[in-house]
Amino acid sequence: MKSRLRASAWLMLTLPGFAAQAADATIAVAANFAAPVEQLVEAFEQQTGHSLRVSSGSTGSLYTLITQGAPFDLLIAADQARPQRLIDEELAVRETRCTYAVGRLVLWSRDADRIGDDPKPALTDSALRHLAIANPDTAPYGAAAREVLTRLGVWTQLQSRLVRGMDIGQTYHMVATANAELGFVAASSLAAAGDEAGGSRWTVPDDLHTPLAQDAVLLKRGRDNAAAIGFLRYLGSENAQRSIRRFGYEIAADAACPS
Repeated sequence: MKSRLRASAWLMLTLPGFAAQAADATIAVAANFAAPVEQLVEAFEQQTGHSLRVSSGSTGSLYTLITQGAPFDLLIAADQARPQRLIDEELAVRETRCTYAVGRLVLWSRDADRIGDDPKPALTDSALRHLAIANPDTAPYGAAAREVLTRLGVWTQLQSRLVRGMDIGQTYHMVATANAELGFVAASSLAAAGDEAGGSRWTVPDDLHTPLAQDAVLLKRGRDNAAAIGFLRYLGSENAQRSIRRFGYEIAADAACPS
């Protein structure tokens, strides 16, 4: 709660001096949030006159780019660890870190009959050729998928069938194009696809993996950027939170971004 109050105070003090004229910013966005951010950016730009450029990828790859000097003003990550690392490395503004969403992981297949209430028969089916997950080393949703498979006791036996996407968006594409019969994807990807997704799915219970709490943080390059500061505040607005929930996310009320 204290961190949220610090973030709110910092943003309230910083924004007014830069709100008079439109600004441009470049934001780095975790792949699972690419579809929601497209809608949010459009609404934000219409409301404020600011302009945002969006670059998406796995949180791990975005973190690496930032440490190498990539010109990003704001990071919208898929975990909490990397925003904190950027703060510790003095590449981000400590007071601005906040949790904008909590993600959900889903096991999905285009085959309507493949996944039932118990996912293990589908995962251990001898006919299964490919199970898609995001790279666990760079993508938080991939790390969560690895946790789930380990908890279910099938991680080791599935090694030869795993195909790894660079990020959760690529993992969704693998299943959507039938290059993998099954895949652990973000609920937001299925929400964005709507009825076109079809198939069968199993929403992973929260207790099978570390919560997918997703943090945003203003980077040092963007600490005086009205567009970046404004969009970080916009993530905490009621309109933005309604949109975020429509994509299958939850909002962490005790650590949400201040509006």
